[in-house]
Amino acid sequence: MKESRHIFLKSSILTIALQLFLQCMLYAQDLHFSQFFSSPLSTNPANTGFIPDADYRLGIHARKQYSNIMAIPYKTFSAFGDVQILNNKLNNGWMGVGMLLLSDVAGAGNLTSNKIYASIAYHQMLGNSSLLSAGFNLGWANKSINTQNLKFPDQFDGDFFDNTLPTSVVLQNNAVNYFDMQAGLNYAYFPTEEIYINFGYSIHHVNRPKETFFSSNATDNIIPMRHIGFLNAIVKLNDKVIVKPNLFFTTQANATNFVAGSVLNYNLFENGDKQLIAGMYYRWNDGIIPMLGLHLKQLECIFSYDITRSDLKKYNYGNGAAECSIIKKGFLPSSQPRQSLCPKF
Repeated sequence: MKESRHIFLKSSILTIALQLFLQCMLYAQDLHFSQFFSSPLSTNPANTGFIPDADYRLGIHARKQYSNIMAIPYKTFSAFGDVQILNNKLNNGWMGVGMLLLSDVAGAGNLTSNKIYASIAYHQMLGNSSLLSAGFNLGWANKSINTQNLKFPDQFDGDFFDNTLPTSVVLQNNAVNYFDMQAGLNYAYFPTEEIYINFGYSIHHVNRPKETFFSSNATDNIIPMRHIGFLNAIVKLNDKVIVKPNLFFTTQANATNFVAGSVLNYNLFENGDKQLIAGMYYRWNDGIIPMLGLHLKQLECIFSYDITRSDLKKYNYGNGAAECSIIKKGFLPSSQPRQSLCPKF
């Protein structure tokens, strides 16, 4: 009996320690997707209206993480839409406008984040083979927590954690709201119809908003600015194969995230209406991310799975996160025929 209690105690402490560790990770970093290229507006607001092969796009994105080690896994969802405007009004340039919705629920306390942003960007052609873009977004964020399902160290009675016992942990607020702003730059270079290169840089939380459930006077309640840099390329090898290598790097406070890899589009029919998508990415010091998808005319769907290779695999047995994205692109009825800026089948 004593041995079983001891095992249970170790298991409980390990579970709580792991939850605290994951919560710290969540606090240190903003919401993120392994398929960063499928979430363009959350990566960089200068991507708003930056659509080389269409006039508009709509997308949804879902991620489920730590489902095998937490009773309530982390769930992240996003939806976005953007469109090019003033194509025929500006000299070799256009504007992009869009909306972005982010939602996340984490842990037993239902730590919930809901954010909505309006984005705008300007895109200017530089000659016939390059493009410079600048954009920003402004949004409203709400974060809330339910403490009824949380257990704190001073609620341990020697055998179990009992959340009916009083605790010294008192939150001043169970919900916070604030304005948030991001800004970014993009540059694209497309010397031929077979090569396209794009890199960008963005800063998030440039207005340095405060976010806390405790005292609002502390200086460490300010959300650290997040810096994101990325490099994309699209190379058409032949009439059957297009490769799309990517690099993504972000840093916030003391947390960093580096992802590198590539997807390959294989043309199943001559006109490119049906394509098979497959790829592999690596997140530094964390794991590998295989991807598989399908491109059908103007609709693209990609599924990926994070396979943990870091020390965390001792607890989640390598099972990280499942992720799925769906993006629809199209042309407006009033759109004038134009050549795509990136390689196509």
